Amino acid sequence: MKKLLLSSYRLRLLFRGVFLLLGLATLGLALSVLQQEKQLSYNNYQTNFNKTRNQILATLRHPAGQLALLNPRSVTLDGAVAEDRAVLHPLLLPFSALDFDDQSKVQQAIAMSGCLVQYGDHGSLCVGIGNNPWAGGFIYVAGSFNSAALVSRPRGQMVRDEAHRIRVSVALRGEHYQWIAPFEEEPAIKGNVGLRGRWVGFVESEIAKPNLRPVRDFRGWAWQKSICNDSDKDASTVVKLETKNDDCLRHTFFSLRLPIAVLQEALFEKKRPVWPPQDLDQIQVELSVLAPGSEIALLDSRSVPTATPFSLHDLHTMLLPGEGLTIRKASDKKDIIQLLGKIEQEEDSWNLLTRLIRRLPVDEYDTPLVANDLISTPLDNYEINLKGDVRSISKSLSVVATRVSWFVGGMLLALLLAWLLIEINIIRRITLLTKRAATLSRTMKGSGELDQLDVSDLRSPDELGVLASALHDLLRRVKEDVERETIRTEQEKQMWHAVGHEIMSPLQSLMVLHQTPEDQSHRYISRMQQAIKVLYGSATPTEAFQTTVLQLDEIDLHQFLAHVASNAPCIGVNDVEFIAPATLKPQQKNSMVKADEYSLEDVVTHILKNADRYRPKGSAIRIHLTIDEVCAVITIHNRGPHIPEAMLEKIFEYGVSDQLESGANGNRGQGLFVAQTYMAKMGGTIKAQNVEDGVSFILTLMLGVK
Repeated sequence: MKKLLLSSYRLRLLFRGVFLLLGLATLGLALSVLQQEKQLSYNNYQTNFNKTRNQILATLRHPAGQLALLNPRSVTLDGAVAEDRAVLHPLLLPFSALDFDDQSKVQQAIAMSGCLVQYGDHGSLCVGIGNNPWAGGFIYVAGSFNSAALVSRPRGQMVRDEAHRIRVSVALRGEHYQWIAPFEEEPAIKGNVGLRGRWVGFVESEIAKPNLRPVRDFRGWAWQKSICNDSDKDASTVVKLETKNDDCLRHTFFSLRLPIAVLQEALFEKKRPVWPPQDLDQIQVELSVLAPGSEIALLDSRSVPTATPFSLHDLHTMLLPGEGLTIRKASDKKDIIQLLGKIEQEEDSWNLLTRLIRRLPVDEYDTPLVANDLISTPLDNYEINLKGDVRSISKSLSVVATRVSWFVGGMLLALLLAWLLIEINIIRRITLLTKRAATLSRTMKGSGELDQLDVSDLRSPDELGVLASALHDLLRRVKEDVERETIRTEQEKQMWHAVGHEIMSPLQSLMVLHQTPEDQSHRYISRMQQAIKVLYGSATPTEAFQTTVLQLDEIDLHQFLAHVASNAPCIGVNDVEFIAPATLKPQQKNSMVKADEYSLEDVVTHILKNADRYRPKGSAIRIHLTIDEVCAVITIHNRGPHIPEAMLEKIFEYGVSDQLESGANGNRGQGLFVAQTYMAKMGGTIKAQNVEDGVSFILTLMLGVK
């Protein structure tokens, strides 16, 4: 049947399968190209990811990166630095202290650390503290500015505005320190070209006092070049410093060490001082360089800077789109910054195509790209966690794939058009014919429904049209045969009903003549009436027996079998012996079962009649009763030939008999079928079993009330 079903769809499967394979081959080719491109893109991304990692690590290991790690800046969600850029706060330097007396060392230190804040083209400032608390509670300030030749303050005189001076103030923890430091020139050192001098610091609030002495721990130096910044001022580009009143601007570098008493006192309050100070970002430093006789600042820290020191936020530009960078302290596992690579706006692509590309298998694609490294600083170690984002590969590739998909779509469209031409002209007509025939085959119940198969729209001169016409003619002939068979079946059913009606009337008369239940004829007439009622009005005997509803009652199986054995000669079966159990246990004396008396007698009678046909002449049929705790077993045994093993279960099917030619004598192959049906309705079982000298039928019924 499966082969026939497949054959009916063979032509449609052939055409559709060919075009399906062509479409799949086109899609497979496109997917194969996309997979290869994805693999190449992933390999390139891995290379760029490693480059980004190495670049970030190299930056953070540099003193400028160390400065950024030691001084993380708070970053808002949009990436802007959440800090007042016009206010200076000391930075924790990656050095224990600054050698502020040595120009070259100071310049090298602040250049490497990248702490300088630029003000315009010719001004810069670096404010910081050392990473070693025992170096003293000092704030270091270094920077540069442009000015004319520095004017020195005569030593021993009061602090006035006749010299260049620096005004610097520090505010922290409710305290405010403010100094004014005029410039005092130092004698020139042999071999050095330029001007060199000190910044002598005084407490600004005490400058009016007589015999004022400078602050001892306040130290400062200034080094001014002898070369003018503007070469047009002098043909030789060198103006001697003896010319004090020229307007030639020169580059001046300076360094300061500011003593902060609050920080110094805090160092000795505990055995292990907290360093850097927890309020480091709240310390405010202001500095201005003033020219002689003027309050106009040559360099003012309150102006908005043009460039700030390198910060961790600047690592954002190194990240590829979608990459995430997290930096945390190793000591407390606290994140100090989280950055995400900017995802650039790309061309539109199909979302479905992007999902498809993400599902394409690529070697190691599912393995997360994560790099964990450790950066050591003088104060703590920092964990660097860099995560890659392979989704950007799929998104960028999907943009290219979207453009290429138009060519693939054109090829698929051409295949679709070719398939539609064949589908409409051939496959559609085959499908309609097949569906109509299959629907008729499933739902047909009478000859009148054959007219449902309308093939008038499928007729044509081609091969399919000829087939539809031939099928129509064939169904017309079948309809005529079905109508004749229906008429014959209806006539047989009416005759069966008539026969049943005519038999019921004499049986009613006999029942009146034998009304006494003790009369043996009454019992057999009742069984005949029940059999007629079961079969009367049914289309087939199997439906009649299977739909019968039995009236179950409690009967004594011991008395019932004894009665059946004694009355067996009345049905033409002689020498029937009932063998009751010789000994019974006390709890097994009750042999009551739930059963229909007449139906159970029909079961035993059918088995006895079958045994009578096959037993040797003169041999006995024995009925054994066995009762255990839950059920009663009836064994009907007769000597004779064995039943073939293949037929032991089949003999209980309707119509199975080896004497079908004697159906007029009652051998229609339904006796054992009736026996099995009635036993099942009474909750029992029946089976046939070959024994040594013959055949045994074993009936099992559940015991009733004990």
